[in-house]
Amino acid sequence: MTHNPSMNKKPIVTSTETIARTRLFRVEQVGLRFANGREVSYERLRSSPSGAVLVVPMLDDTTVLLIREYAAGVERYELALPKGRIEEGESLIEAANREIMEEIGYGARRLTHLKSVTLAPGYFSHATHLVLAQELYPERLEGDEPEAIEVVPWPLDRLTELCAREECTEARSIAALFLVRDQLAGKLGAR
Repeated sequence: MTHNPSMNKKPIVTSTETIARTRLFRVEQVGLRFANGREVSYERLRSSPSGAVLVVPMLDDTTVLLIREYAAGVERYELALPKGRIEEGESLIEAANREIMEEIGYGARRLTHLKSVTLAPGYFSHATHLVLAQELYPERLEGDEPEAIEVVPWPLDRLTELCAREECTEARSIAALFLVRDQLAGKLGAR
């Protein structure tokens, strides 16, 4: 593999212009000048600077609690993990605990930030913070979902079977489940 020395220096942002705005996103046109002198224009989606949380709630050492809810982007019900936006003034751990209280009716005594991930980082600024929730206890908060969310307990040792299901395609959930499975099996070591 050949190393390109100009990649050691980030491009210079020469301009930034908001070209569209929605309730959740802002579309920006960004002018960049690379170290080799080339100038280009990119479009990117900007979201909340705090990002979102995606929570892996473990009912016990071997059972994760999934949710089945309608996903408007793919126009079907999807089996995934609880998730949501981090509200202003909230830490990612507080947001994770609130989201599971709203979506699955449990709080967690132990919450561990596993990793922050991006989705399509070439044009989307959004970060999702993956959080492991353990030592669950019953606690319900009212959420903003338009209908009741189905909670589906799933054994972690059947992760391959889960990933083969047509209703399980949410990449962040799949990545988080594999990270947790490996961590609980001791493969990732202490954090």
